[in-house]
Formats: sequence, structure tokens, C-alpha cells
Amino acid sequence: MSMRLFIAAVSILASTAPVAASPAARSFASAFFISRNGDGRIEILGTAVIWLLLCLSAVAVGLAISMASTNRRHAILPDGFIEQMQEDIKARRFRDAMTRADASETFIGRIMGEAMRQAPHGWNAVIRTLEQASEERTVSRLRQIEILNTIGQVSPMIGLFGTVYGMILAFTAIVASGGAADPVMLAGGIGTALTTTFWGLVVAIPSLAACAMLRSRIDAVTAEATLAAEELLSGFRPKSRNGGGSTA
Repeated sequence: MSMRLFIAAVSILASTAPVAASPAARSFASAFFISRNGDGRIEILGTAVIWLLLCLSAVAVGLAISMASTNRRHAILPDGFIEQMQEDIKARRFRDAMTRADASETFIGRIMGEAMRQAPHGWNAVIRTLEQASEERTVSRLRQIEILNTIGQVSPMIGLFGTVYGMILAFTAIVASGGAADPVMLAGGIGTALTTTFWGLVVAIPSLAACAMLRSRIDAVTAEATLAAEELLSGFRPKSRNGGGSTA
């Protein structure tokens, strides 16, 4: 009985199922991934441009996610590290503070480690080293995200190349037909032009947006980390001569 009910249910679903998509609908969907001539043949160069842009899109997404993780606030200015360094410096445990900074993989830990090693040369050397180390590491982080900017700048040019190529195909069809080209033949070249332009913009817009947001985040957080490091290193600053103190 259960088998009969199952067969009956399948028959009802089959009778009420929607018809398959028409060839025109399938060709419209595939046009975003495969470029074709007016006669339906695959256009190799146009398809190569489309898939090149698709690969660039995947690379851009992966890089944006990786860079966002690398430049998150915890990797640049962790709160726990600052609290521990404050405790060590207030307790005059400068050797422990230097060891903690050298062992840290964060931005503030690296610049503080380099600066504290200059303590024997005076306060000015400490601050100068801190600023130099901060600038170098900030520039290094900004340089890493420049690849997103490059992808965002190049992808529209690749799309424009496909646009020009598609228009050449369209005008070639007009010339070959003596000025009375079949609209179907024209559609192949125009479709290649519009599709490559579409994918070029799809790649460029998110890449440039991600690059701008990451650059803004890096500038803001690294500047905050540098100010926090300078405040922490104030414990190394020489005391005034009137107080009879010595350097840290």
C-alpha cells in the first residue's frame, strides 16, 4: 500500500511540475559565463575574458577576507597587551616588558620592542625609533592591500577590452552582410561587449571599496596604537633633574 501511495504521489508531482526552461532562457543564463557568436558557436576570446574576470573576482574576495582578518583591531592594538604592559612598566619591570613586547606578534608589540631597545641611548632615541618603526610597519600593511587596488583598476580595463572586441565582432557582421546584418548575428558581438563590461564592474567595485575601507582602518588603528605605545613608553622617560631622578 505504501509503495502505491508513493507511486501515486510521484505521478501527481510529475504532472504538476513546471516545464523545463526554454533554450532561450538557458542561453540567457549562460551568456554571463560563455560568449557565443550569432550562430551559437562559442567565442573563445570573449569567453576567456569573462573567465579571467571571474578568476580575478575570486582572488579579490579571498584577499579582502584575508586582509580584513590580518588587519583586525586585535592584531594591531589588543587591549590585554596594553594592560599587561602598563602593569610591568608601573612596577618598573622593564626587562619583563621588553620580553613581552618582543614575544608579541601584534603591531604595537613590534614597535614597542624596537623602541625599548633604544632606551640606553636616551628618550629621544626611543621616540624616534618608535615613530620610524610605526611608519615602516604601517606602510608595509598598506602595501599589502594595494593588490586590491590594482585589481580594481585593471579589471575595468579588461572589461573594456572585451567591450571593444565585442563591438568589433558586431561591426564585422555588418560589413560581412553588406550593411543588412541579421540582428541575431549582431547580438553575439554586442552580448560579448556588455557581458565583459558587466563583469569588469562587478570585480572593480567591491575591490576598490574593500581597499578603501581597509586603508582607512589601518590608518586609524595604527595611529591609535602609536599614541598608546608612546604613552606606555613614557615610563622610560628621564625624570627632571630637579627631582634628582635618573633615566629608566
